Amino acid sequence: MKMKMKPSAAFQQIPIKWKLTIWSALLLFLLLAAYSVVQYIFVEKWMMRQEIAGTSQNMTEVLNYFLENEVSFQDNQLPQIRGYLEKVNHPRQWIRVWDAQGRLLITVAPGGEADFREPAGELPSGEEGTWHLDGNRLVMRKTFTILQVQGMVEIVRSTEEFAKLIEAFSRIMLLCGLGAVIISGLGGLLLARQVLKPLQAMADTIRKIKHMGLQERMPLTPNQDEIHTLMVMFNGMMDQVEKAFQQQRQFVEDASHELRTPIAIVEGHLSLLKRWGKRDPAILEESLDVSIQELARLKGLVQEMLALTRAEQGQPHTGVEVSRPDEVIRQALRLVEVISPSIRFSANVEQIAHLGIEVPAQHLEQILLILLDNAVKYAGSDDDAEIAVNAFPRDGNIHIQVIDQGIGIPEADLPYVMDRFYRVDKARSGGQAGHGLGLSIASRLVDRYRGAIELESKEQEGTTVTVSFPAVRPAPGV
Repeated sequence: MKMKMKPSAAFQQIPIKWKLTIWSALLLFLLLAAYSVVQYIFVEKWMMRQEIAGTSQNMTEVLNYFLENEVSFQDNQLPQIRGYLEKVNHPRQWIRVWDAQGRLLITVAPGGEADFREPAGELPSGEEGTWHLDGNRLVMRKTFTILQVQGMVEIVRSTEEFAKLIEAFSRIMLLCGLGAVIISGLGGLLLARQVLKPLQAMADTIRKIKHMGLQERMPLTPNQDEIHTLMVMFNGMMDQVEKAFQQQRQFVEDASHELRTPIAIVEGHLSLLKRWGKRDPAILEESLDVSIQELARLKGLVQEMLALTRAEQGQPHTGVEVSRPDEVIRQALRLVEVISPSIRFSANVEQIAHLGIEVPAQHLEQILLILLDNAVKYAGSDDDAEIAVNAFPRDGNIHIQVIDQGIGIPEADLPYVMDRFYRVDKARSGGQAGHGLGLSIASRLVDRYRGAIELESKEQEGTTVTVSFPAVRPAPGV
């Protein structure tokens, strides 16, 4: 048994183009209908006021004539009064004059071809001095007193033409309403197509991306509106996706290249051992030493790749622990001094002794060890090689500088030194070249804690790496 679908659920399944068409058409129709109703009421009341004003003016003229001429409604005056009333009478109205005893003195019929019946001959009922609608008639009565003569003037004006005009106006409004429904429907459809056109273009671009690659982009419109902003954001997002995909592919290629060399060396020496090493102690010793060395290199490469992955996938900074950067700097220098006794190290960190930063001590130490290790590698082989670490506050941040006076980095290589596996000319570093991951790891860790890293270098003059983090007052333990 099939269940009936609710109207709301059925409406939800309608395509958005038709939803926009229906809603926009309905809105336009309601606006036009409200405007037409207000216009109809205004026109009807305005025309009625005009009828009342015309009738009131006729009544005033008649009463003024009676008062000015002090008529007594004698038989000899009736023809003159009748002539005046016929002169001022309206083509669609009757004028009747009654005396105080209820006798009908004068009746003036409408001029021309009036098509409404004569009012009843009896004395009119209702309040004197008022007007009211009686069917398709506007009735107005006023009493008068002239000398000793009392009476009443009654003006009855036909409103049939007024009713016909209102009826015709209603038919015109109804036809206009039907036309408005059709026009609003077409307008809503065109509006929906225009609004959805950028979304359709986005869908087409996504289909192209699926079949042709990540290089496809949406064509931008010249209008600086919300749709243009959406297109710009979509293209920017696709730029980031393409860049991330290229970086991922480059990472896999570089990792494969870096891993291939030590694996090939180990494989070669194992093959050598299998052929001759069993009976030759010298070959056995050499192959084992080389294999152990390459395995250590392979282990270090894997550890750096894992560290880089963790740094890139780390959660954004949210209330991590506060560390004392001056203490972490001194601890990192002590560790490096042990393995690099030929280099002089100096530290100037007194200016930040009372400040802290929201970076875990182990991560700050990891960043400093990477920077110090690079400085040691490129500081030069002279006995007077020196590396300085300076730390100072500025503009609400703590700046930490690692300065060496070594061989420096060529200007052409500076934009790329933070990329994964990127290494300056290996010949420049002798046999101390790393895997090209250290600065990438440091850069990701710095970004993770809302910091910034800058690198300045000149060949044969040295390199300065500056890391900055927002300062926290006071430092823990102070």
